[in-house]
Amino acid sequence: MSVERVTSAQDPRLEDYVGLTDVALRRRSEPERGLYVAESEKVIRRALGVGHRPRSFLMGERWLTDLADVVAAAEADGVPVYVGEADVIEELTGFHLHRGALASMQRPELPALEAVLDGARRVLVLEDVVDHTNVGAVFRSAAALGVDAVLVTPRCADPLYRRSIRVSMGTVFQVPWTRIEPWPGGLHRLRALGFTTAALALTDESVGLDELAASPPERLALVLGTEGDGLARRTLAGVDLTVKIPMAGGVDSLNVAAAGAVAAWALRPR
Repeated sequence: MSVERVTSAQDPRLEDYVGLTDVALRRRSEPERGLYVAESEKVIRRALGVGHRPRSFLMGERWLTDLADVVAAAEADGVPVYVGEADVIEELTGFHLHRGALASMQRPELPALEAVLDGARRVLVLEDVVDHTNVGAVFRSAAALGVDAVLVTPRCADPLYRRSIRVSMGTVFQVPWTRIEPWPGGLHRLRALGFTTAALALTDESVGLDELAASPPERLALVLGTEGDGLARRTLAGVDLTVKIPMAGGVDSLNVAAAGAVAAWALRPR
């Protein structure tokens, strides 16, 4: 199959790329159709590098050169490579594709919780974090700071949404992850697997991060709450302990991704 030129945003072959900025539409349609969209050369290469399978590619003319090896492999495997002018791609996707290339990828089947946590010592749990930027930032910090796995609750934003992937710089493909459900009932599953569960929250009983880091448990699952309301009361009642980051300057909290990074650094295995 050769490279295929596209001249219309209504081309039915490009259905996977329609309305990429419509979060509500994509949140529903991508999982149902078993796909996700990778954006930029680096992210596409990382996705392919871990064995994810492409459905098709969409790119501007110059990227036929920059991604020549990817295009050649796609052609050999019969995967369509669509090339269009910037205005056509922008009308189709809803944004200017300054990063040059998109790939519609087959969504991998999520692994079992036990498989993801096999051998893990440090785990982050994202409870109902709804901002895709924050989800991507947590994954990037997790990869950089040696977190072994990330778990997301049923109402958490999709780590494979395009913006999450882009903000994570593709590390969402690198850090093992899966969904944990039911929630917060899943806390019992973590405990059964030998994890101490700790919530990052401000409560009267919270221990300081330095105190926990001085004598950390062998296996720790740290739960981070949603951007607005923080952690649910049922979650706080179900964890083994709560922990807080000491603050200065009259600040009482950090962005969830920043807080997760600070805690991951302080609690890294030594």
